[in-house]
Amino acid sequence: MHILCLSRYVLAALLICAPVFARSQAPTSQDPAADLVKQGQQKLREGKADEALAIYRKALEAFPDSAQANTAAGVVLDLMGQYAEARKHFAKTIALASTPEAKARAQRSMAMSYAFERDCTNVAKYEAPAYEMYVAAKDFFNAGEVANELARVCLESGDYDAAQEWYEKGHAAGLGEPDLKPERRDLWEFRWEHAQARIAVRRGNKAEAQKHVDAAKAVLDKGTNPEQAPFFPYLTGYVAFYAGDYKTALADLQKANQSDPFILVLIAQTCEKLGDNAQAMEYYRKALASNAHNPPGAFARPLSKKKLGQG
Repeated sequence: MHILCLSRYVLAALLICAPVFARSQAPTSQDPAADLVKQGQQKLREGKADEALAIYRKALEAFPDSAQANTAAGVVLDLMGQYAEARKHFAKTIALASTPEAKARAQRSMAMSYAFERDCTNVAKYEAPAYEMYVAAKDFFNAGEVANELARVCLESGDYDAAQEWYEKGHAAGLGEPDLKPERRDLWEFRWEHAQARIAVRRGNKAEAQKHVDAAKAVLDKGTNPEQAPFFPYLTGYVAFYAGDYKTALADLQKANQSDPFILVLIAQTCEKLGDNAQAMEYYRKALASNAHNPPGAFARPLSKKKLGQG
């Protein structure tokens, strides 16, 4: 008998796609292509990537120096698997950037393009300068965010040493914030333990991973960061999956964020391990519905397309 993997949490949550432009600039009246970009975003939300791209190309014909149109075109091309073409647009956005912050955002978009191919080295090429910019600006919170983003890409790309290095930098940057409040310190400690647990289990050290899971739980139990609670079943499910305890992985992952395409792909892989291939395919389809241009989307989309015979 197949194990029923589809949880009641999935059905409602997956009606909503994740945000498309995780790093892009929000359309404003200052960009002449803003209205066309909005139209393209709507088409993409409707699942009409080809039509969205056509609108973005129309925008670029009229306004070739539009940062928004170039970023939007790059995003949809990444989602379509046309990475080389996407990077031409991200390179243009980087060149157009008029402030360090705008350049950092554009660099992160370029980095995510390489994340779709699990290329830790080239992700670092673009995210490391963004990290350094935030450190120089003494924006330690965003420096930590960028470092952790890079670390996660490296971890899921199989470069555990780079992941360890960048998670350490992210933790140190976060704690470097002036007048750090206790709840913010707890946030960075939770993230640090979370990261170390995932790295340990990927290295095959189950005992070490469990030690960090327990430490993460202790920080969470302080109650200072209740919004982090959904990330704990993701952690325990992740550790259980890579430790080979698939029944526990399934139970825990179904308590995590069911609109996160990375979580959905982990559940799909768990279903495969449990012999429920039909439900695994259902989860891959749900993950593919996301248009997120961020690490979860970058990892989930290519694998889902491959599993569904679309890649």
